[in-house]
Amino acid sequence: MASSAALAISPVKVRKPRKTVNDLDLKEWKQYDDIFTDSLWMINERDRSGTHAGDYHGNFVPQIPYQVMTRFTKRGDAVLDSYLGSGTTLIEAKKMGRYGIGIELQDSVAKMAKERIDETATVYQKIKPKIILGDSGDLKSQMQVRTHLHSIGKEKLQMIIAHPPYHDIIKFSDDENDLSNASDSENFSEMFGDMLDNTLPLLEDNRYLVVVIGDKYTGGEWIPLGFNLMQEAMTRGMKLKSLIVKNMAGNRAKRNCENLWRYRALYGGFYIFKHEYVMIFQKKPAKKR
Repeated sequence: MASSAALAISPVKVRKPRKTVNDLDLKEWKQYDDIFTDSLWMINERDRSGTHAGDYHGNFVPQIPYQVMTRFTKRGDAVLDSYLGSGTTLIEAKKMGRYGIGIELQDSVAKMAKERIDETATVYQKIKPKIILGDSGDLKSQMQVRTHLHSIGKEKLQMIIAHPPYHDIIKFSDDENDLSNASDSENFSEMFGDMLDNTLPLLEDNRYLVVVIGDKYTGGEWIPLGFNLMQEAMTRGMKLKSLIVKNMAGNRAKRNCENLWRYRALYGGFYIFKHEYVMIFQKKPAKKR
């Protein structure tokens, strides 16, 4: 006869509901065949749908903000682009129902971005993008972001996307606060660090910072801008979640000059840049004392 212990029913383990940071229905995970899950992103053509355009030198492909916002934000979340440029992130945010906030240093560029964002069609009519003219490393900009967050009923951001200039590869303005005017790579990293110090306090714990950056050559030396900025984020307590390598297809400076660049590479003993990084960091909660 079986003992009472053997007949005892094992307690049923109840799983806690999984806390999600996106709107994906994982019961239907096979339908998301357009969402990347690998660390190598081959995007051979930029999305030119709607008001997206590739005419602003230095803007990134819309697929990047689409991918990271799909994976790491929900509808109604607030996303800050600390280097707005032509408005790529805010165009995608508007289409996806996120509260897009952008900081842009140049008035003329901000106006161009506003026109494109305003013309972007969306079904989320109540969600309005916000453009702030100023320096993302300046406290005044931080206060404007805070004010806007309060106006939409939020205390914190759910994502920060940072696509800074790749140092002095392209000169965007004469403004001393423009990262393309940094005196050297160390100063460039310091200026990026100022932006982090100014914006990370606005980011909700356990949410995400996305940095899009490439490297460069100076005087025949490879300057690892990407890894320098990675260090800036990690020394501020950000946890590296993913390091993605994305191909640089259709680079304007190299377009229709493949043979010339190949000759230069062979002659100069270097390799042609064909990639940039998409770095995804998660904000660690502050330690309780």
